[in-house]
Amino acid sequence: MIPEPRTVTNAALDRLPLFATDLEIATAIVGRARADFWREAIMPTLEKSGFPCIDPLHKARPVALVKQFYAAYFGITAGIALAKPDGEERLGQWRKRKSRT
Repeated sequence: MIPEPRTVTNAALDRLPLFATDLEIATAIVGRARADFWREAIMPTLEKSGFPCIDPLHKARPVALVKQFYAAYFGITAGIALAKPDGEERLGQWRKRKSRT
């Protein structure tokens, strides 16, 4: 069974509306004490890496895309490659080389 890609779960992000302001998002991600710094210094840098832009109609950022951004940022959506067993293990036996002709 292949696991489904996970999303970033953060109770503070989950409580935000569908579209949230930069301050609301910053507070949910790094907390109230560091929100202003993160909003001014870090958010512009993240935007260059694909952080969701402000939607002009709603004048806020889509929270679902913020969650997707962080899931990709942390590598959560990369998935897990599951290997198929290659056969029975015979730890006590060595394979004999075939002679080359």
